[in-house]
Amino acid sequence: MPASALMNVMIAAARKAGRSLARDFGEVEQLQVSVKGPANFVSAADLRAEEVIFKELSKARPGYGFLMEERGEIEGVDKTHRWIVDPLDGTTNFLHGIPHFAISIGLERDGVLVAGVIYNPATDELFTAEKGKGAYLNDKRRLRVAARRTLADAVVVTGIPHRGRPGHPRFLDEMKTVMMEVAGLRRSGSAALDLAYIAAGRYDGYWERGLKPWDLAAGIVLVREAGGLVTDPDGSDKALESGNVLAGNNYITKALQPLLAH
Repeated sequence: MPASALMNVMIAAARKAGRSLARDFGEVEQLQVSVKGPANFVSAADLRAEEVIFKELSKARPGYGFLMEERGEIEGVDKTHRWIVDPLDGTTNFLHGIPHFAISIGLERDGVLVAGVIYNPATDELFTAEKGKGAYLNDKRRLRVAARRTLADAVVVTGIPHRGRPGHPRFLDEMKTVMMEVAGLRRSGSAALDLAYIAAGRYDGYWERGLKPWDLAAGIVLVREAGGLVTDPDGSDKALESGNVLAGNNYITKALQPLLAH
């Protein structure tokens, strides 16, 4: 399906930032790295990629607001549109030379998520979705969530709270509960790609707590446009606001929900 003008803008920004990240990934040992918080690093690569995205989107759609991981909230003249951007999701993977990281760009219109792009420059996989138009991989293959209906057949991905973050006892309890029911558990280190992989049918279910809007925005659009369900683990539709997410097809999501709602 030919990309819309809006999607072309988002793809161009993601690919340009991706070229910057790819260059830095090739020299990862030389990156200047500062510690932003416990086990939460911000690199020169991260900042460069965010600058590229900010300039490209500002030029293409002047007046739109931004919510960005490093810059925070930037109000635009156009109050109806807001870009939600993570220039490097999976920073720890990136800094360790693990080629599983992504640029995530979501667009919100009147408070509703309407478009998303997730791009991994290491694999050149580009996941795109626009509300009402479906989800695609590399502009060619239509994405659909996996069709498995039982947890016993499902591979489920999650995010493990790292050092310095709350929720360790709760996560261990949830992991113990879920692992007894599913075919396998995974932890990839990139929430954006976890959601993209749900949309692509590679993972059957995903849950994580304590995320930020830029981790989730683009991926929520992808999963929904691929026929999936994205909720808070308590079953509400407030995942973006709460930072707690549960995603998969209708069957797997609804089977996981009671295991996590406690």
